Amino acid sequence: MAAERRLPLRSGMLAAAALALAPQPALAAAGLDGAAMGWPYAFPFAGLLLSIALGPLLLPKIWHHHYGKIAAGWAALALASIAWLAGGMTMLAAFVHSMLAEYFSFIVLLFSLYVVAGGILVSGDMKGTPWTNTGILALGTLMASIVGTTGAAMILVRPLIRANLTRQHNTHVLIFFIILVANVGGALSPLGDPPLFVGFLHGVDFFWTTRHIWLQTVIVSGFLLVAFVVVDVFRYRAEPPIGLAGRTAEPIRIRGLINLPLIAAIIVSLLVSAVWKPDIAVDILGTRLELQSVIRNAVLLGIAGLSIWLTPDEHREANGFTWEPIREVAKLFAAIFTAIIPVLAMLDAGRHGAFAWLLSAVTAPDGAPREVAYFWLTGLMSAFLDNAPTYLLFFELAGGNPQVLMGELSGTLAAISMGAVYMGALTYIGNAPNFMVASIAAEHGIRMPSFFGYLLRAGAVLVPLFLLLTLLPVAPVLRLN
Repeated sequence: MAAERRLPLRSGMLAAAALALAPQPALAAAGLDGAAMGWPYAFPFAGLLLSIALGPLLLPKIWHHHYGKIAAGWAALALASIAWLAGGMTMLAAFVHSMLAEYFSFIVLLFSLYVVAGGILVSGDMKGTPWTNTGILALGTLMASIVGTTGAAMILVRPLIRANLTRQHNTHVLIFFIILVANVGGALSPLGDPPLFVGFLHGVDFFWTTRHIWLQTVIVSGFLLVAFVVVDVFRYRAEPPIGLAGRTAEPIRIRGLINLPLIAAIIVSLLVSAVWKPDIAVDILGTRLELQSVIRNAVLLGIAGLSIWLTPDEHREANGFTWEPIREVAKLFAAIFTAIIPVLAMLDAGRHGAFAWLLSAVTAPDGAPREVAYFWLTGLMSAFLDNAPTYLLFFELAGGNPQVLMGELSGTLAAISMGAVYMGALTYIGNAPNFMVASIAAEHGIRMPSFFGYLLRAGAVLVPLFLLLTLLPVAPVLRLN
């Protein structure tokens, strides 16, 4: 009898976990009126962000053991505020929408990429020289638009860490890795970064970003790689020589190659689910679950299971593979996606909400979009919110018509795309791989900076570069007029 009572719950959890990145109804469909909300409704989200920023810095032991409970507390406060304003059913509908339409699609894809990429073992003796590090960063930047920022980061982060463990100064290597491989490199295809995949699902051509922002991506990546070489050479010369004296150097080998076709299977499943539209769905409290999305994520979970089954355990052990990074991301982002519900509702309210100034900021008096404003506001909000819903927000703010945005408003769409992808690198929470890379590096003994420490370092590198990108005549997609 107890087993019978558990079965519906377990089935519901599996169905929820099998959700995909399909277009979903707005929060307004759940009856949540963002126009009736004021600034206090954003406090739980702000409190959560401050906890993520200050917890590891001020109370590291408490945070490490209880971060899930702390994050859940802020999420519960956000839900309680919604229930107080609009009632329990509206709160439940909004929560279901956030979890099913946004969070689970996000975490299933990340989970499958994390598991499959974690089964690829790059072994051998690599010295953490500036040229080796630059080669790994450049390779990861190229890979990111093909296998995704999460896939590229998980394949290369551990070899990069092992190559630099003997160096006294190695934190900057991981910071540039997060910027380039976990963010900027994913700008050229919908497979690269979740915001671009959201755009693809809303009608943007698959190769549109490849054709329209390749030059800007080359400029940004090139400047970042040059900056890295300068910093790394300076740091490297101040350290004692790195050697392999006393033993024969082990040649570089790649094992766990069975995971390469599994990564290809992930890519194919994403593409198939985007073009196959059977128009079959189930409605759960106003949230529409499409058949192709459910099937695709079942396939993704199956691929992750195959990777665990087919990859020898010793490969993952040699890789230093653990479940903690993806567990941390799952817990913290579940709370983020919950606490952000009132914020997104206020944004959805447009001119009638607390963020009415945002619409005015991106629109000129004659109604024309301000592309520079779209770039900076999309980017800065992506750094502190999840970049996929931020992209969708500004996509809809710009009209939401993909044909118009790819045509006469192509500059606006490019600005939104670049802002969401590039500026996700400004904080640990701007893009999920950022958190995973930082967590894996910390597990291996690399002293990663705090939330604000990382923000200051990444901002010092990126903000001047984004200012340059805004003003460069070679990047006409962004105009000041």
